[in-house]
Amino acid sequence: LIVGFATTFKHMFKKPITVNYPDEKVPVFPKYRGKQVLMRDENGLEKCVACGLCSVACPADAIYLEPAENDGTVQAGPRYASVYQIHKTRCIFCGFCEEACPVDAIVETSISDFHFENRGEQIFNKTQLLAIGDKYEAEIAKDRADDAKYR
Repeated sequence: LIVGFATTFKHMFKKPITVNYPDEKVPVFPKYRGKQVLMRDENGLEKCVACGLCSVACPADAIYLEPAENDGTVQAGPRYASVYQIHKTRCIFCGFCEEACPVDAIVETSISDFHFENRGEQIFNKTQLLAIGDKYEAEIAKDRADDAKYR
């Protein structure tokens, strides 16, 4: 009992280590793999050429895509993914999809804050992944530049 009181008393005067989460971010490891995004090229077109290598490389089978030929109605190259989905509860954030992509279309970012209200929100589609990539483009470019020496 006295040891317990002594431990409590000793820690009462130390600086607390609690982080006020939304206002303060916990520093993450530089090689942290978080939320995946789809990127665009310098012309604003989708980088994904629907080769399917990311889907094949995924050990958790979390990526589903359907390739299609572009008839000029989509802002993409001659071949694109008409359907691109990532199931976030299946994903193990291994980074194999990013390593398999020949055109660097899919990128795992350092973004760690995402949540789901219901089961349907766990599947991210192509428009959501592109929107996240557009929103965090500068942060992603900085992280990729810092990581370039390890690639």
